[in-house]
Amino acid sequence: MAAVDVYSASLEPGATRLDCLFDTLSTEERQRAGRFRFVEHRRHYIACRGMLREILATYLDVFPSQIRFAYNAYGKPVVPGSDVRFNVSHSDGWAMFAVTRGRDVGIDIERIEERFMQDQIPERFFSPREVETLRGSPPEQQTDAFFRCWTRKEAYIKARGLGLALPLDSFDVSLRPDEPAALLRGAGNWSVKELPAPDGFQAAVVSEGWDWRVVHREMPLPVRPLTVAGQSPSLGRGVR
Repeated sequence: MAAVDVYSASLEPGATRLDCLFDTLSTEERQRAGRFRFVEHRRHYIACRGMLREILATYLDVFPSQIRFAYNAYGKPVVPGSDVRFNVSHSDGWAMFAVTRGRDVGIDIERIEERFMQDQIPERFFSPREVETLRGSPPEQQTDAFFRCWTRKEAYIKARGLGLALPLDSFDVSLRPDEPAALLRGAGNWSVKELPAPDGFQAAVVSEGWDWRVVHREMPLPVRPLTVAGQSPSLGRGVR
């Protein structure tokens, strides 16, 4: 049975570690990091992107800084010429990474917040079946049900790599606490699994077919990276 490897990590790794992660980034990624208005968002971007490079380097047998990404028409990244498939999600300082080979994958993690039950958000984005199930649940269960639904739907959309071209209400997912995670109407040959997540978070992963299992992995040990040609590692020191 194929494996979908799942990694999770805090995006607040400490100043020295953050500098090392910055050193792995491409010129374009460094420039993007510099455009974030808030320092916290800049740190999280650097940490998430650098950790992704470290993870993928163990599958590709290269230095993290040597990885080059390409993007599909909807912005989903790939490594050209490799069968390694991956996806990343982060929320409120926590990140999860999914990696597999030969099949597409999507992952989503969200901080559970009651405010998302306001302003008719479920009615605006979920399918009629999902809204009926959600609103028919006991009030004290509805917030958790909302995020079970949301993470499963987001993971599926990310696995498909179609972005907003795939409406959230075009397919159904399970969301009751007494039923297993499942993709229902409109999802085709894809399956979903709920993931353990830190307290206050909900997470899910989706991949093609049903013949796969989740394997929880430890983050790889940091490797002192090769730097981008013409750039000094000291450029990372301004991200705090």
